This record gives sequence, structure tokens and C-alpha cells, in this order.
Amino acid sequence: MADNARAKRLADLIREVVAQKLQRGIKDPRLGSHVTITDTRVTGDLREATVFYTVYGDDEERQAAAAGLESAKGVLRSEVGRAAGVKFTPTLTFVADALPDTARTIEDLLDKARQSDAAVREKSAGAAYAGGADPYRKPGEEDGADADETDDTTE
Repeated sequence: MADNARAKRLADLIREVVAQKLQRGIKDPRLGSHVTITDTRVTGDLREATVFYTVYGDDEERQAAAAGLESAKGVLRSEVGRAAGVKFTPTLTFVADALPDTARTIEDLLDKARQSDAAVREKSAGAAYAGGADPYRKPGEEDGADADETDDTTE
């Protein structure tokens, strides 16, 4: 089993080689400039690599990009083998990255929280404090109700 540093270096190399090859070397129209390689992970034995990608566009373009990446898998693996110089070139698996969807969900939740905060701010604009602006007793101030209770206990 290889060490983690070697796997990380190989993953970084694979990400760079695949991104450059997609940008300059592959003439597939499905893999236009809207495909971005976001991350690459390599197993500990350096046999398999998972390449995460995002596609800017609608579902149709995402499906076309997935098909284009699957068809270009052999060419990309050959290029990785040439650049890496390792005994066994890892097999490439392309996975659509869920990061944009997760970010969109978080943005929607933050928008709901902002709207809720604005509604609370609107309701509290003309409100007054229930117990006064400063609900704490200060030294030297005496409350009438407390004074009566203390007098009853001393008898």
C-alpha cells in the first residue's frame, strides 16, 4: 500500500492532466468549456481514481458531458499514464460533483433565514419591552412588593 502523500500527489497530477486534456486535447463537442474538474481521489493502492467534475448548464448538458467523459476515458487514462510514469495507471471513474447542488440548497436555506429575520425585525419595530428597558434592579432601589414581603417574614 502506498503512503497518503504519494496518493495525494498522484491525485493532483491526475486532476491537472485530465483538465488540460479536456481543455486542449479532446475535440468532443459534448466536453466544451463548461466541464470543470473539481477534485480527484485515488485509492490507497493507487489502482483506482475517482475524478469529480461539474458541468455548467442544464440536465441535458450534464448528461451529454457524462457520456462524453465515458467515451474519452481511455484517452484520458493513457495521457495520465504517460504523465505519471507509474507501473500501473489507475482506472478513472467520473462522478458528477454534488457541490453546486449542495451550495444551492444552502443558499436557499440562508435566504429563508434572512426572510424570517426580516419578518421578526418588522414585527418588533414598534414594540416596547415587557418589563421595562432595564429589567434588573439596581443597588439602592427598593421595590414596593419586595419590601412588604420582607416585613411579613420578620414578625
